Amino acid sequence: QVQLVESGGGSVQPGGSLRLSCAVSRIIIYSTAMGWYRQAPGKERELVATITPGGNTNYANSVKGRFTISRDNAKNTVWLQMNSLKPEDTAVYYCNRDGSPWYKWGQGTQVTVSS
Repeated sequence: QVQLVESGGGSVQPGGSLRLSCAVSRIIIYSTAMGWYRQAPGKERELVATITPGGNTNYANSVKGRFTISRDNAKNTVWLQMNSLKPEDTAVYYCNRDGSPWYKWGQGTQVTVSS
């Protein structure tokens, strides 16, 4: 079964930065579009960034210009660089395929932005 392991979250002040990592195992992702999702308390999970196998990216309007998604197919890893973080970015962040059928969701990584 595919395993997704997210890491890199933490607590930062507004304006700070974090880099999230997603290590994928038991499948090769080189031909798969991947995405980063987030879920804030009491809200539905939302897609914030996607990247195609060739490296084309797309972002939710709320993070455009602040977040950067990237991937290394050789390492089977996807990253999310988050800059200029805002309190509204507080959520648990997950990686997965860009669209269903999703792999089994990982545990996610908590990002908390607070002064």
